[in-house]
Amino acid sequence: MLRSLRAMDFRCFPTLGLEVPEGGAVFTGQNAQGKTSVLEAVCVLVRLHSPRSSRMQTLARIGGSGGFGIAGEAWGMERRIDWRPRQATRHSVEGESRASQGGYLEDGGLLVWMGNDDLDLVRAGGESRRRYLDFMGSQVAADYRRSLARYRRALKAKNLLLKEGDRRRAEIASYEAILIPAAAVLRRVRAELSERLADAVADRQREIAGREELAGIRYEAAGGMEMGLALEQVREKEFRQRRSLVGPHRDELELTLNGLPAAAYASEGQQRTLALALKLAQGGVLRAQTGQEPVWLIDDVFGELDVSRRNALMRALPASAQKWITTTHLDWLEEAPELTGLARFAVEGGHICR
Repeated sequence: MLRSLRAMDFRCFPTLGLEVPEGGAVFTGQNAQGKTSVLEAVCVLVRLHSPRSSRMQTLARIGGSGGFGIAGEAWGMERRIDWRPRQATRHSVEGESRASQGGYLEDGGLLVWMGNDDLDLVRAGGESRRRYLDFMGSQVAADYRRSLARYRRALKAKNLLLKEGDRRRAEIASYEAILIPAAAVLRRVRAELSERLADAVADRQREIAGREELAGIRYEAAGGMEMGLALEQVREKEFRQRRSLVGPHRDELELTLNGLPAAAYASEGQQRTLALALKLAQGGVLRAQTGQEPVWLIDDVFGELDVSRRNALMRALPASAQKWITTTHLDWLEEAPELTGLARFAVEGGHICR
C-alpha cells in the first residue's frame, strides 16, 4: 500500500528514505529517537493530518530549513507535500499539482492510528471521542472535512462576538447561518458511523476480552440533531454566558460496558480492551464503507499490553493489511508468528538502518 516514504527536515529527521514491503515494517529504538515520527510522516502524507499536533509548523525540524517535505509511493501513486512558513502548502500527485486539500485527498488511502493514548477515548472527556469520529468522517465522506473546517472557523468567530455581548446579534446570526448547514453534515456522518460502529465494537470487545462483555456506543448530539431549533432555544442563555452552548463541538459518543458508563465503572483492563475494540472497529468500518483496506499505524502498543490482550489484538488485525509498528523492544515479537515476516528497521537519533 505504501511502497516508499521520503522526508526532509521532518521532526528530528534531516532526511528520511524507506522502502517498505507489502506486509509492512517494525521500527525499534529507545524513546525520543524518531520512531513515532515515521508513522506521523505517513499520516501527514496520506491524510494531511498529524495525530500529535494541530499546527504544521511544529512538524518542521528545529535548526532545519524552516519547512519540511514528505513524499512517497502510496496506493500506486507518487504523492508529495511541501510545507513552508507563510506559504500555501503545495500538494502534488504523480507530479501534478492539486490546488486544494480536498483535491489531494480524494484519491488517497485510508489509515488507522493506534497508540498508548487511545485509553483517552474511554477515560477522557468528549473531545477525544469527537476527534475519533472526525478522523473517520474525513476519510469516508468527501464533504465532512470541508464542513468541519467551515464549522470551526464560524464557531471561533461566533465565540469572539459573544464575548462582546448581545449588541453583535446580527453578525452572530450571519455566522450561525454557516454553522447550521455545516453541523447537519457533521451530525449526519457521525450518526451513521456510530450506528455502524456499535456492533463492530461489541464484537471486538468480546473477542479481545475472551468473555461476554457487552460494549455499547450511543451518539448524543448536543441540543439535538436540529441545530437551528437548538440555537433558538439557548440564544439568550448564550448571550448571558457569552459562549456557544450547542453544536457538534459539544457532541458526545457515550461508551458503556455491561450497561454502565465505561469511564466510571469499567476496570483499567476493561477500558484498555474497549480502546482497542474502538480502533479495530474503526478499521472494519473504513473497509466496509469504502472497499479499501486501511494501513495500520501502531505506535508502541504491543509491548505495553498483557499477553492475552496482545495475542487477541494480533489475531484481530487483518492479515492482508499493511502494518507499520513501533516498539522499544522485540521480545513480544517472538510470540507473534503473524508479524515475524515484517521488515525490521532500527531508529536512533533521527536516522534509520536495517
